[in-house]
Amino acid sequence: MPADQPDRSPHPRVLSVGFVPGVTPGKWVARWRERHPAVPLELQSYDDALPPLRDGSADVVLVRLPVDRAGLHLIPLYEEQPVAVMSREEELSLYEEIPSEELDAVVLLDVAACGGPAAAVEVAASGAGVVVLPMSLARLPARRDSVHRPVQGLPPTTIGIAWRVDDDSPEVEEFIGIVRGRTAQSSRQPSRREAPKRTAAQKAAAKKAAAGGTEDRKGARRAPAPRKAARPSGSRGKKR
Repeated sequence: MPADQPDRSPHPRVLSVGFVPGVTPGKWVARWRERHPAVPLELQSYDDALPPLRDGSADVVLVRLPVDRAGLHLIPLYEEQPVAVMSREEELSLYEEIPSEELDAVVLLDVAACGGPAAAVEVAASGAGVVVLPMSLARLPARRDSVHRPVQGLPPTTIGIAWRVDDDSPEVEEFIGIVRGRTAQSSRQPSRREAPKRTAAQKAAAKKAAAGGTEDRKGARRAPAPRKAARPSGSRGKKR
């Protein structure tokens, strides 16, 4: 190819998938690479995955709700159990599951003020307080000087998948379908589009039409067969 001519050969699109700490998208990525080896997929971890999604750096992101949904499609996927992280010497560690009212008697650490989940776990491990986090975030630091216990009565957090409303590319649609459980044999229907619901009148009309079709097939009467002429009385004589 001459040097002054641009390279116009087709290049496969790279699907960029972002995720927040604690989310493990490995199984979905493995399925994508198995089904679509010709389309590269890149993974990127973000503390806040929405800015790269909105500016186009990421095509799809896995986020922890709640988030600002303006301009986005978002599907909740699963819930995370809240746990309390503390020093091994903390009395609350004696519980298998901590009643939420027991947290009123301890110093609760603010995650943002500590500098993030990992830093908050470090502060909690020192005995300075207790921090409540989703289970996946509590396990990330893998410290031996801290423990975590489930907390009763606290609402769970939710992990969801988000993508831009104006991005209807087949690659994005296919990845959403994989995350939602679409098999390789399934027909490729748009993941976020659902069949329109029928009105009551439409349902009644369909039911009536189905009933009429069944009657036509099975309930139609046949024309009566012609009756044989009756033999005149006394015609049955004896045999000769």
